[in-house]
Amino acid sequence: MNKRDQRGYIVLGIIFVVFTVVAFAVPFSKKAGFWLGYVFGIIAIAFQLYIFKISFAQGEDVKSKFYGFPIARIGVIYLSAQMLFSILEMATAKFLLPWVAVLVNIVMLAFALVGCIAADIMRDEIVRQDVKLEKDVTNMRRLQSLSASLVGLCQDENAKKTLQDIADEFKYSDPVSSEQTKEMEEDMKMQLEELQSAVLEGDVSNVPILCANLKNRLSERNQMCAMSKWMKKDEKNSRMGE
Repeated sequence: MNKRDQRGYIVLGIIFVVFTVVAFAVPFSKKAGFWLGYVFGIIAIAFQLYIFKISFAQGEDVKSKFYGFPIARIGVIYLSAQMLFSILEMATAKFLLPWVAVLVNIVMLAFALVGCIAADIMRDEIVRQDVKLEKDVTNMRRLQSLSASLVGLCQDENAKKTLQDIADEFKYSDPVSSEQTKEMEEDMKMQLEELQSAVLEGDVSNVPILCANLKNRLSERNQMCAMSKWMKKDEKNSRMGE
């Protein structure tokens, strides 16, 4: 059990003790409304254990914790609302109709459950998209890194300027790959490796033509990226218009 969980359990323990003391120290009428308020108050406190589990159990990194906050917020809102309503039930136990109390308590719990499940599904989708995006940019990040490294390897000033230009082209290109661009990116990887060999061997005479070919291929790839995004956007707009 980590410190975060320990602090959470301590807070819940304090809330339970204070809630129980208030419930039995104050001379409330011990009718059905009182017991319904007390039981559902305890359920709300226990519900926070489930909230802790699904909010922060999917990783210790900052991003995972951040994605869990909307779920935790729903839990806190439910606990606060239920505590207030439970006290109200206890205070009006003489007059409160049991079926009204049951209905309100059940509806509040149902809203909390649905809200937590929906937030958890949304969190999973965001994580899935993050993983997908990280995979999609891997190819171009490697090509950017390789192209940038060639500048430092080259000793010829003219060739170095040409290499810097192609490194800048990679740096400012769309980093997100797609199925349509993967073959082009594989070609550019081989071209960069060929360019790297020329630089390491001091064959600077071939650097301009290799960079020109690489620049043309990169331009084709970027045009394909733009076209792919435009087609996806157009398809999305078409669906929204249906």
